[in-house]
Amino acid sequence: MSFLLVLSYIVFIVFLFCSVFVLSFYNWRWPSHRKLCRKIPRPKFLPFFGIGLDLVVLEHSELMPYIANLWKKHGPLVYVEYLGVPNVFMGEPQDIEAVLNNSQHITKGMEYQALLPWLCEGLLTSTGTKWHMRRKMLTPTFHFKILENFMPIFNRNAKFLTKKLMSTNNTPVDIDAYVSLCTLDIICETAMGTSLDFQMGEATEYVSAIKKAGEIVLKKSLTFWMNNNFFFNVSSTGREYRRNVKLLHRFTEKVIKERKKKYQPYYAYQEENDIGKQKRRKSFLDCLLEMQRENPNEMTDEGIREEVDTFMFEGHDTTSMAITWALFMIASHEDVQERLQEEMQQVFGDSDRDATLQDLHQLNYLEMVIKESLRLYPSVPYISRMLTTDLKIRNYVIPSYTNVAIPPYLVHRNPNIYPDPEKFIPERFSPQIAKERHPYAYIPFSAGFRNCIGQKFAILEEKVVLSTILRKLKLNTITKKGELKTLPQMILRSDPKIEMSFAPLTAAS
Repeated sequence: MSFLLVLSYIVFIVFLFCSVFVLSFYNWRWPSHRKLCRKIPRPKFLPFFGIGLDLVVLEHSELMPYIANLWKKHGPLVYVEYLGVPNVFMGEPQDIEAVLNNSQHITKGMEYQALLPWLCEGLLTSTGTKWHMRRKMLTPTFHFKILENFMPIFNRNAKFLTKKLMSTNNTPVDIDAYVSLCTLDIICETAMGTSLDFQMGEATEYVSAIKKAGEIVLKKSLTFWMNNNFFFNVSSTGREYRRNVKLLHRFTEKVIKERKKKYQPYYAYQEENDIGKQKRRKSFLDCLLEMQRENPNEMTDEGIREEVDTFMFEGHDTTSMAITWALFMIASHEDVQERLQEEMQQVFGDSDRDATLQDLHQLNYLEMVIKESLRLYPSVPYISRMLTTDLKIRNYVIPSYTNVAIPPYLVHRNPNIYPDPEKFIPERFSPQIAKERHPYAYIPFSAGFRNCIGQKFAILEEKVVLSTILRKLKLNTITKKGELKTLPQMILRSDPKIEMSFAPLTAAS
């Protein structure tokens, strides 16, 4: 029996090395491309594996310091190989602009392949004609007028969250567990037109499945043998990923089915002068269903699910962590919190009314705080593109079929752009200072042709939630910054979880 076990291990290792060799040979069938890449500054790495053995022993929290160390030794344009695939880590704003602001470079990098079983070819992962068509179709659903009609949803859920935090009676809580349910309620009602009242209960299977799926995607990217789909699919990790994806798909399919039953082609906004009539809102899913009715060949049932899965993930999890990090930074800086509460008093006074768009436009310091928080803790810490044509950068030519990696988390910590980069200084984003920076030095929502379609939605939501909490509560952090490690999964998370406490302002003053 032991002999068979040893034999099976030998077969496995031989098969693994053969797979890596074949993959490497396939990717290097253009020797001239490899020669061009190797002119770029680079560290020493192993044949075939490249930096694969380095990555497999890294803790997740060590990934960004690893890339930062490459830049420190070799400059902000570094070439490495990973399982035969050429990779370039890019950190200078002008270089980043050359990639992101070029309509030819819109194909997502190899790291996004792990998302395909979950998000399929939605707006985040699609490319070419399909991406162009979907982007054009979906852009009007984020029109200012539609976002304005989401304000009551933002306000109602923000107030419920504030009430729940107030009821904790100043005892420490995992803040993300509260915020994530709030943002999930918001995205369900705005994107799907369905009120599911997650904040009324405990953490849901859906939230847990999203977080677990994100953790597995990073693990697959960093573990070289899991990059082979065969090994990943037969592993316990791959099986767990499929279980979570199945749960996520089941959730969205159920909600789409329910919404279809209620959807009517005439479902739209009532005019402002329709006195006595209840104003109705068109959700994102309603817009998709309307697109399907008008162009059934271009927006299929599968296409609707792709986009709903994509926007449920991007519209809930990214915003949840952005709010969580902002609350943590506000609580960690007493002077910032005091100035914010002065701004709340100036705009809202002692009123309990809902925040309006006009109010949000006056919250200038809050906007600077949000931007500085996103600088230090961008919700998406790492983006990439797979080049489909050669790209000239300075004196180098980066050939097609190169994976270009851009980590906003590190770009935002460039001391030549942001002096004392680890310090939380909201004034960096005063209009006078911000306009002097290169536009691609700050990319929490990516930039260029594939910038985040929902960034205005996200900023409005953050402003409403944060201002509602700050009007009522004093924020205190139990977790200190020095205790935290950042985990650059699909979404930037913290280890350990951030614990905070909340006291009513009247009691705290």
